[in-house]
Amino acid sequence: MIRSFEVGSGTGKVRADKWIASQITEISRNDIQRAFEENLVQVNGRVVSKSFKVRGGDRVEFKFPEIKQLDLMPKEIPLDILFEDEHMLALNKCTGMVVHPGAGTSEDTLIHALLHYCKGQLSGIGGVERPGIVHRLDRQTSGVMVVAKTDRAHRALSAAFAKRDLQKNYLALVAGVPDRLSGSIKEPIGRHPVHRHKMTIREDGKPALTNWELIGSRESSVSLLRCQIHTGRTHQIRVHLSNMGFPILGDKVYGFKAERINLNSLPDRVMLHAYRLELNHPISNEPLKLSANPPPDFEKLYSAWSNELEDSDNRSV
Repeated sequence: MIRSFEVGSGTGKVRADKWIASQITEISRNDIQRAFEENLVQVNGRVVSKSFKVRGGDRVEFKFPEIKQLDLMPKEIPLDILFEDEHMLALNKCTGMVVHPGAGTSEDTLIHALLHYCKGQLSGIGGVERPGIVHRLDRQTSGVMVVAKTDRAHRALSAAFAKRDLQKNYLALVAGVPDRLSGSIKEPIGRHPVHRHKMTIREDGKPALTNWELIGSRESSVSLLRCQIHTGRTHQIRVHLSNMGFPILGDKVYGFKAERINLNSLPDRVMLHAYRLELNHPISNEPLKLSANPPPDFEKLYSAWSNELEDSDNRSV
């Protein structure tokens, strides 16, 4: 696929890679880099490097890199499908499932399952490692995910996530009870300087905004919060709630301690669930409201507040 552009007349000298990234928001920077490495970018009919400076009036031609053959075997793994048509599908990812293969993973990732379920009919824009994947959830986080089945849907969905033109709502069971009914956390998040597997609040981090609402509490030790994130930073909700003093149950990485709560049995995972995603269909532009019930271990603890949650769904976070 080839896209052609004319640089606006008022544009000063700008690096070609940065200008293209501003024009094609639905493609990753890695794929833009790969296009330059494979000599797929031309300005005024001449192949250029990523550092080439474009200017007003230039004609830019960008060819999307060819998708490499995926070297993975499909695996028949049950999937909880919430919505599906020829362009996309939405599913309720189970806790414990890794989204895409990596070091130390086995043949039970979401990618393996999708390759079997979709019989290979998945978008390839995400590259060889993540066919059809436009966003991800942590291994222990359950809930709504969308997957692109065509390249056109992939570009539209990727753009929606990049522009945050959607609503992402999560349920979190936390230790402690906030002294307010709702609030906002606007703290920048970056990689921990010592523990590289963790994220942390830091001044030079990327902007992050989480709105939260208290749905209910139990025995002064456990609360159910509904969280809406307006940015997509790694571990955003986990970091923000921990920094607020209310770590998510089971999240030992971010400060959960069993002695803070009064429960007969302790959760053995991070109790975070992506329960609702609202966005426009990537092709028809019709609104989609996708929701997924929490898994049994989560529902056992939150069921006492199900009515309150239903009422809160009619309000903004």
